[in-house]
Amino acid sequence: MSRIKELAEQAWDSLIDEMGDVVSEDGRLNWDFLHAYDQQFAELIIKECCLALNPMLRDMISRGQGVDMIARHFGVEE
Repeated sequence: MSRIKELAEQAWDSLIDEMGDVVSEDGRLNWDFLHAYDQQFAELIIKECCLALNPMLRDMISRGQGVDMIARHFGVEE
């Protein structure tokens, strides 16, 4: 499983615990849940980018290498 899928599941699971299900008992979508999910997922991705770039800051690598590090970290091929 890719890291992006893992982060998506992590965001989803944490919000299910916090806010309940995405569909209410009457079958309506919980839009607050969906907006919170988008926010949580984006924050997790940014945190992962910071972790992936940590060696760049420490070792003073190039921006191009930093981009490659992020792509590898998330398992994204260009």
